[in-house]
Amino acid sequence: MQFNLSDEDLEFKQMARDLADKRIYPHAESFDEHEKTPAELIKECAELGYFGFTVPEEYGGLGQKTVTFMGVLEELCAASAGFGIMLSVHNSLCCEIIKEFGSEDLKTKYLPAMASGEKIGAYCVTEPNAGTDVASLTTSAVDKGDHWLLNGTKAFVTNAVYAGVFIVFAKTRPEEDRRGISCFVVDATSKGIMLGKPEKKCGIKASDTREVTFVDVKVPKDHLLGELQDGFRMAVSILNSGRIGVSFQAIGIAQAALNEALKYSKIRKQFNQPIANFQAIQFKLADMATRLDAARLLGYRAAQMKDDGKTSPREASMAKLFASQMANYVCDQAVQIHGGYGYIKEYAVERYFRDARVTELYEGTSEAQRMVISRDLLKD
Repeated sequence: MQFNLSDEDLEFKQMARDLADKRIYPHAESFDEHEKTPAELIKECAELGYFGFTVPEEYGGLGQKTVTFMGVLEELCAASAGFGIMLSVHNSLCCEIIKEFGSEDLKTKYLPAMASGEKIGAYCVTEPNAGTDVASLTTSAVDKGDHWLLNGTKAFVTNAVYAGVFIVFAKTRPEEDRRGISCFVVDATSKGIMLGKPEKKCGIKASDTREVTFVDVKVPKDHLLGELQDGFRMAVSILNSGRIGVSFQAIGIAQAALNEALKYSKIRKQFNQPIANFQAIQFKLADMATRLDAARLLGYRAAQMKDDGKTSPREASMAKLFASQMANYVCDQAVQIHGGYGYIKEYAVERYFRDARVTELYEGTSEAQRMVISRDLLKD
């Protein structure tokens, strides 16, 4: 089921699948065990243009559509969701916010280096005491005349150890809530940036996740993204892109789990026949495939709307909510089909089961997605 992808879209998707099959999937368990993505794989994907997939060509990117990138992201996440989320955050959040809200000087300064993979992006909005309630963040940026002085700690920062660029949301009017938030581009070479220890996670272990603390970091005045005090609106807007990305991460994980379940059900014998012959297994596979196709359609709808320039918070949240819950269901069923072997690390479904769980948490929890959807419905 390929939605309405063009021949070019399908060609990019096939190239990503070939890369995943040859260079990522065979080593994905090692990535997970060592909790790290090899530098040579990052370099290889950078040379293929994956770090600038949707960055306009005039800034050194491939200038491709969101729909095209989502097909690629699905294939990479099917092989290693931990590696895939690096590309998703870099492209869908970091490059996207500079492309949408950056001055021409900021675009020229950062997008070419980000598109080439020379500077990887990290998105810093969540704090130890500010998750879904973004307006309660306490990181501050004080106007010092010729620069901003940034102080605060961000939590669960993806790509932190690789980052050449941090996108940081901070209060420029600390006495206000969402109306006091602004957004800044912070170069990783700036003095006063301290990285915490890597978080020990349940899944997506190949992804780097840690706290980042900013202590008296001087940020040039022209590194403000968008308008002053417009950070909250920008964060909400760009999260639509991030949520579509997580949708396809979830779709990739689920497709991989379904593939393993199909393969195992044909070779595993009980009562002198493959378990695929049993209706109980057949019905599980049918439900898994049906939910997966439904999620993929929702995801592509949201991606197409973004490419068409339409605001799509409801559709992005629907895609993310359904796809993340679908992935958890499909992976749970894949483990069940494998029986006791599904709980053993030797079988890939154990990793998919762990990787799927986070898709209901980041880029807004499932509860947050329901808030977005219901508010939009009631507004209408």
